Amino acid sequence: MPTSLVTGGAGFMGSHVTEHLLRAGHTVVVLDDLSGGFEENVPKGAIFVRGSIVDHELIDRLFERYSFTYVYHLAAYAAEGLSHFIKRFNYTNNLIGSVNLINASINHNVKCFVFTSSIAVYGAGQSPMSEDMIPVPEDSYGIAKLAVEQDLRASHEMFGLDYVIFRPHNVYGERQNIGDRYRNVVGIFMNQLLKGEPMTIFGDGTQQRAFTHIDDVAPIIAACVDFPAAKNQVFNVGADVPNTVNDLAKIIADAMKLPCKVTHLDPRNEVKIAFSDHSKAEKAFGKREKKLLRDGIQAMAAWVSQHGTRESSIFEGIEVEKNMPPSWARVTKVKV
Repeated sequence: MPTSLVTGGAGFMGSHVTEHLLRAGHTVVVLDDLSGGFEENVPKGAIFVRGSIVDHELIDRLFERYSFTYVYHLAAYAAEGLSHFIKRFNYTNNLIGSVNLINASINHNVKCFVFTSSIAVYGAGQSPMSEDMIPVPEDSYGIAKLAVEQDLRASHEMFGLDYVIFRPHNVYGERQNIGDRYRNVVGIFMNQLLKGEPMTIFGDGTQQRAFTHIDDVAPIIAACVDFPAAKNQVFNVGADVPNTVNDLAKIIADAMKLPCKVTHLDPRNEVKIAFSDHSKAEKAFGKREKKLLRDGIQAMAAWVSQHGTRESSIFEGIEVEKNMPPSWARVTKVKV
């Protein structure tokens, strides 16, 4: 049976992918530095190693020891808007860390490298976004993701490393870190409501996103190595129907049976409308029924209610203060 490495496997999406791989009979090694994940998220049966993808010596030792068949690279610091202000941190973790894994995969003859990119690579393109569009990312996070995609293509041409790239979007669900102040709007809203605070919305709340339950992406990511036609391809994965952030707030409040209290903050620099076309993924992996937003939010709300609020550390080490949204500037620390 295959042995697979899952980076970020103590995090939200990575833990779900790990779960599906274990069910499929893989031996799974989870590598996570717990900067955004939690050890209790690691599914029983996986081998957990605490460490960072930035540590190339650790990476090389793991590949030497376990001779991985597949690599599932889900570790990333995925705060798109914040990435403008933490460029060095972003590129070190999201680009250089990925290169460490690609190098090791080439050197140890990994059969397939599965990478979770993002629709952030598209930028403010016409929606719905499709894989044949020319990516023009608008933030440092999207730039890093696109650079990894390009390196995987070059590595396939140069060294024969097969890959599958996924561009998921706005994924939410059980085990998400709801204490993160900078990303994952569904978790932020639920955490705020549990604490008796209003939900904070940047701008007027008419931004549109297709919010995606984890059950609509994790099984496909885990199983993709069993689909030969998926090799060396890029796929959008996620929900099809966009909703405004204002509508999302109402659905979350209803699911948690709490008043819908909202505070609007100054707008931030972000894409106004972002959702994807998924016809390519449906052709490759088959058309699958997707969870309705209200049903997915209800499932996550039940999990959140059982586990309660969560507090995560404030991000330290802002590198660029200029034009930072005031609400973030109040809860970040500048490293001097």
